[in-house]
Amino acid sequence: MSLFPDTTVLLVPGLRDHVAEHWQTLLQAQLPNARSVPPLEHDKLSRDARVAALDAALAEIEGPVVLVAHSAGVMITVHWAAHRAAESRRNIRGALLATPADLESPMPAGYPDTATLAQHGWLPVPRSPLPFPTILAASRNDPLAAYPRAAEMASDWGSKLVDLGEVGHLNPAAGYGPWPRATALIDELLRAG
Repeated sequence: MSLFPDTTVLLVPGLRDHVAEHWQTLLQAQLPNARSVPPLEHDKLSRDARVAALDAALAEIEGPVVLVAHSAGVMITVHWAAHRAAESRRNIRGALLATPADLESPMPAGYPDTATLAQHGWLPVPRSPLPFPTILAASRNDPLAAYPRAAEMASDWGSKLVDLGEVGHLNPAAGYGPWPRATALIDELLRAG
């Protein structure tokens, strides 16, 4: 029996796109009805290109969808909701927003600075409540978003905040390949929606 047989799970990766041992990649392999927003060949830092890629991926799906976003993928989802959701008429049953990157605060070395992010359309980050149920899963020691900032995002977007404890950025560098809790949180969204 397949998990979530009547719903497509659409994975929205961050700016580093698909990483082989990332929990999103492993989740896609585990769920027969999961898809992922494809990586960009050009304009990799463009917010508009990322939002358009999410919109195009959604246009190919018939029926209900749950979005599963990580890191900057959360911001892609939020920008899509602010700028495209009303016109898309997609049946979004909910979104799992896992360890969002705080693009409004200085990032660690190796990540774009706020001026570059603003130049590419990422700032300001929309603060309106999202038009579908959401769970924001936040880490207490995420190098890309302090927990109080993640809690503020959850409040602004009307998301249920889930405290994951100290899981870093919930990526392979923090010790996450598999993240079994993702399916439980998706199930919670589907039951609520």
